Amino acid sequence: MLLRRMLIMLGGVALVVLALAAFKFNSFIQMGKAFSVPPPPISVSAAQAVEIPWQSRLPAIGTLKAFQGVDLTVEASGTVKDVLFLSGEKVTLHQPIVQLDSDVEQATLATSEAELGLARVEFERARSLLSRQALSKSEFDRLSAELQKAITRVAQLKAILAKKRILAPFAGTIGIRQVDVGDFVSSGTMIATLQDVSTLFVDFFLPEQSVPQLSVGQRVRFSVAAYPGEVFEGDIGAINPKVEDTTRNVQVRAMLNNPDGKLLPGMFANLEVLLPGEKVRVVVPETALTYTLYGNSVYVIGEQKAEDGQLQKDAKDQTPLVVERRFVETGERRDGLVVILKGLSRGEQVVTAGQLKLDNGSHVSIAADQTQPATSNSQPSSN
Repeated sequence: MLLRRMLIMLGGVALVVLALAAFKFNSFIQMGKAFSVPPPPISVSAAQAVEIPWQSRLPAIGTLKAFQGVDLTVEASGTVKDVLFLSGEKVTLHQPIVQLDSDVEQATLATSEAELGLARVEFERARSLLSRQALSKSEFDRLSAELQKAITRVAQLKAILAKKRILAPFAGTIGIRQVDVGDFVSSGTMIATLQDVSTLFVDFFLPEQSVPQLSVGQRVRFSVAAYPGEVFEGDIGAINPKVEDTTRNVQVRAMLNNPDGKLLPGMFANLEVLLPGEKVRVVVPETALTYTLYGNSVYVIGEQKAEDGQLQKDAKDQTPLVVERRFVETGERRDGLVVILKGLSRGEQVVTAGQLKLDNGSHVSIAADQTQPATSNSQPSSN
């Protein structure tokens, strides 16, 4: 009886062990099948490398300056008698701006003019007497000097009196006034700024290596933060004949018309100098580039081939797509595009999104409606 129980127990244990062994064996088989199945292709976005006319440009940053611009100041001390302009208005050439109190100077001028009249009368009388030899030559010379002294004194007082009236040195737009009637101002006190903004300069710097590519009359395109998306154009008017010692840059000045007065002096400008001539270049979106310490590369999409060069087919009789990591030589970047100087041909497809999941030889699938040629919304001008 005891032996039978022991045999029953051993049989039960054996059945449990066999069941566990069968389950484990089946698990190993399933795991093997899972590892033998190739991973699904990685979904990526792609773009086609295209050739477009590409005009080279020299990028720079600059500052807008008025064609003429000054801070109006007083040259002589005095009390402001009258302010003859409104802040922000347009003024004409020689328009009065500020009148200082000049009562003392006018009184002194009247006295000097009376003395001048007397000196002139005495000089004329002396000349008449000298012609009749009734006056010595030395006395005549003294009276002539007195006349010149009186003339000079009147001219000096008129010049001092003129400094009491501030005139606009050129036509333009005057800024916010800094003085009021009754203020006592000393020499050098600022009245307001005067800017001629009908024409503007754009001053910028370029490396000395760019000097051979520059010439007067070249077109310049630039934009400012105040008007995003709007492009302004001008022409190079002057190139500094000296390279800065500290920066090895050369200063360039472009000129443009500003009839609407939209642009103001002091604005920051992002600009490009348009170089003459166009060349056909292969371009791809900038997002297709992968940057590493070893160089720039792109993932080129192609059909999988066997060792003999024949296209391979999968279970669905379709040719799988694989990527090849290819190092390229890049050129200028503009409008979201980059020029490929070497390493890529027209018509090849490159990955533009999803590169982080890829490696050389990875299987990929192109996401629906994601394949498009590399194009630019703003083609370079041929001017």
